[in-house]
Amino acid sequence: MKLQTTIDAPDAGTPDWPMLIGGEWVPSESGAWRDVVTPARAEKVLARVPESTKADLDRAVDAATAALPAWRALHFRERGTILLRIADALEARAEDFAQLTAQDTGNALRTQARPESATLVALFRYFGGVAGEFKGTVLPAGDDQLQYTRLEPLGVVGAILPWNSPLMIAAMKLPAALAAGNTLVVKPAEDAPLTILLLAQVMSEHLPAGVLNVVTGVGETVGQAISEHPGIHKVSFTGSSEVGRIVGATAGNRLAHQSLELGGKSPNIVCPSAAAPDVIEATAEGVLLAMRFSRQGQSCTAGSRLFLHEDVHDEFLKVLVDKVSKLKVGDPLAEETDMGAIINRSQYEQVLDYIEDGKSQPGVRVALDMSRDVPEGLEGYYQGPTILAGVANDWRIAREEIFGPVLVVIPWKDEDEVVAMANDSHYGLAAFVWSRDLDQALGLAHRIESGWVQVNQGGGQVVGQSYGGYKSSGIGREFSIEGAIEGFTQTKQINVKLGR
Repeated sequence: MKLQTTIDAPDAGTPDWPMLIGGEWVPSESGAWRDVVTPARAEKVLARVPESTKADLDRAVDAATAALPAWRALHFRERGTILLRIADALEARAEDFAQLTAQDTGNALRTQARPESATLVALFRYFGGVAGEFKGTVLPAGDDQLQYTRLEPLGVVGAILPWNSPLMIAAMKLPAALAAGNTLVVKPAEDAPLTILLLAQVMSEHLPAGVLNVVTGVGETVGQAISEHPGIHKVSFTGSSEVGRIVGATAGNRLAHQSLELGGKSPNIVCPSAAAPDVIEATAEGVLLAMRFSRQGQSCTAGSRLFLHEDVHDEFLKVLVDKVSKLKVGDPLAEETDMGAIINRSQYEQVLDYIEDGKSQPGVRVALDMSRDVPEGLEGYYQGPTILAGVANDWRIAREEIFGPVLVVIPWKDEDEVVAMANDSHYGLAAFVWSRDLDQALGLAHRIESGWVQVNQGGGQVVGQSYGGYKSSGIGREFSIEGAIEGFTQTKQINVKLGR
């Protein structure tokens, strides 16, 4: 496969990037191909990938099934060593991955693509290092009994990946599944498959044939086939709650294991003490980060519902708007760019529809609207940030996941009120609390119904921590050894009568 290093390179033809099945790079049996278009340049085709069918998925499952016995039988040290070698190889090509991520997803190189490439390396290193922790226990049941458990791999894992942060999400799933002794069939997002194909290229140089398989295509065909396939023992999906319900129902109908990391509409609560003169600037920077503006708001953890205490509401909003308005929207490959492009035209237009709906509500105040700002000289799906104040918690823009750079601001007065509003959502993935009073901050954090709560920081996600959602934000945990054990192994109890 040929890495196209710049979207503005002279056109030398559209490269074909085949998919990986059974250790070979192959087209679809149908012979059909699908264009991959960069959101950073209108209609610019980066490459073609196979438009796969169920028959291609069947081939991939057969390859993963055939590779499973030998892979699961390896000593954990061997699997761990392989993952560590992959981590070294990924680190050596970190800039390649960052450059391709910027082209494939539209995420800015400096603020998002490079950090994502670094996280990819870190997660492979982490799971390579903890491969020996997939272990059972022995129950002290007397001298005449040996009672112990084995944590065994589930088998073939089907991983369905999103387009917003494909490398980071792949890194949550792939090394964990492999460390536990499973084999993989991976479906990249149709809008951003190239980084996953490059990842497969690097990984395949260190893995036995068939341990990793990557099948490209649309969700209605390949994703559905993964959910339905009796040879796939676990479905690991990251994406919208709407699609997650379909995946979960289909996989659940055949009693397959599943984990679902889904959407969010995360509360972002600012207490008065966090807006004191000596910390207001730092808190505003943190809120900006929590909103994931540098990812164009295309993040399931985006703190997109900003609850500002009425005592500091106007002062804090002014500081925040000033900071957000200075973000540079532009070419994702440019070093000075803070925000890149929305993934595709459909998503771009959907975000605009949400903004117009919000602006039409009585009493709304448009604190900032850069939604139609297009960088001079660029034709792509670019959109600046929008902040709408005076929003009620029951409005559509406060309840539905917009997945764009749109922040809604809701005033609050007392803690019971803000906790009730924060929890009045069918989502529960992330939350952010800002207070200099640690008792207050932790009290709020403990009452909020979210799987991941950040206190006085907008980022802070650490490799090895538990990550997953409450309510409609998902099932299962990733990012940690505990989540990997729960999600990619099954327990076998063995009881032995001794002394015979």
